[in-house]
Amino acid sequence: MKLLTSAIEKKFQKFPLYSQEGKGEDATVVVKFFGGSACTWLIIEGTKQQDGDYTMFGYCTLDGVNWEWGYVSLNELQKLRFRPFGLRVERDKYFSAKTVKEAI
Repeated sequence: MKLLTSAIEKKFQKFPLYSQEGKGEDATVVVKFFGGSACTWLIIEGTKQQDGDYTMFGYCTLDGVNWEWGYVSLNELQKLRFRPFGLRVERDKYFSAKTVKEAI
């Protein structure tokens, strides 16, 4: 599955890094990724780098319980594999834009 579509890339033009700074859980989620049994990334901002990768910022959990703000690159998400079956990170195709607090 392609993690970033052209529609998402266009949304990142509206929401580049630092564009939603200070909004906290009222920030708009651009795209939602998930993987494994409990990993979720609610991405609120992204900027394309010179090498074609994207640096993204959002609210993330790796255990389904503890959430934190942080950066992740598209390349990092594409390389992740979850045990025991080597599952990959996927994009929630049915996710519609909402705030972070609505998406948790």
